Amino acid sequence: MVKSRTGGQITRFAPSPTGYLHVGHAFSALTAFNARGINGTFHLRIEDIDPLRCKPEFTDAIFEDLKWLGLGWETPVRKQSEHMGDYDNALHRIEMQGLLYPCFCTRSEIKTEIEKSSCAPHGPDGPIYPGTCRHLSNENRLNRMQLGDPHVYRLDMHGAATNAGPIDWNDENQSLVNAKPELFGDIVLARKDIRTSYHLAVTVDDHIQGITMVTRGVDLAPSTDIHRLLQELLGYSSPTYNHHHLIRDMKGRRLAKRDQDMTIRSLRERGYSPEDVIALTGFEGI
Repeated sequence: MVKSRTGGQITRFAPSPTGYLHVGHAFSALTAFNARGINGTFHLRIEDIDPLRCKPEFTDAIFEDLKWLGLGWETPVRKQSEHMGDYDNALHRIEMQGLLYPCFCTRSEIKTEIEKSSCAPHGPDGPIYPGTCRHLSNENRLNRMQLGDPHVYRLDMHGAATNAGPIDWNDENQSLVNAKPELFGDIVLARKDIRTSYHLAVTVDDHIQGITMVTRGVDLAPSTDIHRLLQELLGYSSPTYNHHHLIRDMKGRRLAKRDQDMTIRSLRERGYSPEDVIALTGFEGI
């Protein structure tokens, strides 16, 4: 159920410490900070579920760069790596609904299976998983798991969408949006070694932190359909969403962490002031 809210909002900015923040991140952080409104609350969250890609030095840099921009946030800061039990509990609740199954397919096997079909369905993220492991027997699954075969855990999207029924979400810019999570197919909710995923972790975090307004880039708008589905399966309330435009370079390309000359750290070292960086984002509001 989508709730309408008045007064101050509870917002968040949730970067991953896989590199230095760039001007696009600055715009996202400023947007979330400003969206809290009068008497609202702004959270900083560190999305660091992947220990191979996330580095402590980048977490430290996030704190430093945002403070330099003049932003403040509630403490303690929620770091996903410190709350894996919350995600495991949510995963178990979905599993108890009969909506989770182990998938042993490698990327190459999935690609081969898709190439066999002349009309393989495509979703917002590209070709969708063909469901190869969905129909394995419980005995087969158990044997392969006991053998230690690498696997991920996928959501039975058809069953999940059927259980949830029609769902929608409230976008500040577009009013009510009808969600169609089934277009994504059987998404991965967890891995054998990491018992969560971006989709599951962000849904659980927003619930635990009581987020009432999610602000993020328009590139993540399609993912909201998945998050709304997970909210329904887990019995969570839904926040309002605001998907803002992306900051692009002179060639119209979306900024990425590899664009070192546009990181906040690089701009600081070249003598830019916080006001200069904010001006580069085009943000107006604070």
